[in-house]
Amino acid sequence: MGMVGGGQDAFIGAIHRLAANMDGLIELKCGALSIKPETAIASGKALFLPESRTYLTYDEMIKAEAALPADERIDFVTIVTPNFAHFAPAMMALEHGFNVVIEKPMTFSLEEAKLLKQKVEETGLLLCLTHTYSGYPMVKQAKAMVSEGKLGKIRKVLVEYPQGWLSTLSEREGNAQAAWRTDPKKSGKSSVMGDIGTHASHLAEYITGAKITDVCAELNTLVEGRIMDDDGAVLLKFDNGAKGVLIASQVAAGEENALKIRVYGEKGGIEWFQHDPNTLTVRWLNEPTQVLRAGSNYAHLSSFATHNCRTPGGHPEGYLEAFANIYRNFALTLGCKLEGTAPTAEMLDFPSVEDGVRGMAFIDNVVASSQSDKKWTPYVL
Repeated sequence: MGMVGGGQDAFIGAIHRLAANMDGLIELKCGALSIKPETAIASGKALFLPESRTYLTYDEMIKAEAALPADERIDFVTIVTPNFAHFAPAMMALEHGFNVVIEKPMTFSLEEAKLLKQKVEETGLLLCLTHTYSGYPMVKQAKAMVSEGKLGKIRKVLVEYPQGWLSTLSEREGNAQAAWRTDPKKSGKSSVMGDIGTHASHLAEYITGAKITDVCAELNTLVEGRIMDDDGAVLLKFDNGAKGVLIASQVAAGEENALKIRVYGEKGGIEWFQHDPNTLTVRWLNEPTQVLRAGSNYAHLSSFATHNCRTPGGHPEGYLEAFANIYRNFALTLGCKLEGTAPTAEMLDFPSVEDGVRGMAFIDNVVASSQSDKKWTPYVL
């Protein structure tokens, strides 16, 4: 792979590299690692990249790699820049024949997301979106149980993502991550929903297999002096008749990444909490509560869960492993594509360009609903 962004002064680039490297399927061969030339060069040296493949711009990298012989050039580009700098390198990579892995949200706007989807469809190339939480084995177990009808018809979805790291005006205190995430020119229409609300909405749709059709939203700016939203709540309607509630806040003082989802059907419900990711709690209508645990040798788990289990039972399957599952499934699918073989359903289980479009639509519709006097806003794609 080649990487755009993610240099020594970056936040998420090292996480991507660790995840991509975990299975030995992917090798970092080149990078345009920073918009600062000195940082790009120093980052390339630190990662043992040759000087000839340490580029100063993504434009230079993509053109130079495309000119290399087929057995030498990279197979895909990973983009780990802030939101406003996603679309251009992704589109250029696709135009030059490279598959793409990209941070969420996929683009700066819904219009850009639709253009990327169109280009993916035109080229037949792969685009993977790193919605990390869908990579956890017990999230995949929850999805399998819902799709197999074990909970019956789904009625209610409750998903929450509280963080506390923006409880002060840290964007004015030298926090670079806070600065761009609370700048509408760099993050987009919504800060809280673009950064973490999209994770919550994707998880709700991923586990249930249902799509959001309507929203009733309120966005708030609770820290005085902040120019973007930092808190919000959304009532949801799904295409299977289920109702939902989504809460996202970055000013829940003391919270870290307390993502939690509960899904209830006619026969029972499931609960998954990111702080205890190996556990899936299943509550049955007329039977005792059941606690399922991750583990590659557990016969009660679905093939999608066991395919993504890495450790023996009782050993934590953490954030890095979930992130690596996204990369591994993408790499296995890409490998099959390059070899002309058919990937399995388990390999194909990673977020795609379609999820990226829906994520941007979620942001647009929540913002529109929050600004509207109407109780419900039809979900527009």
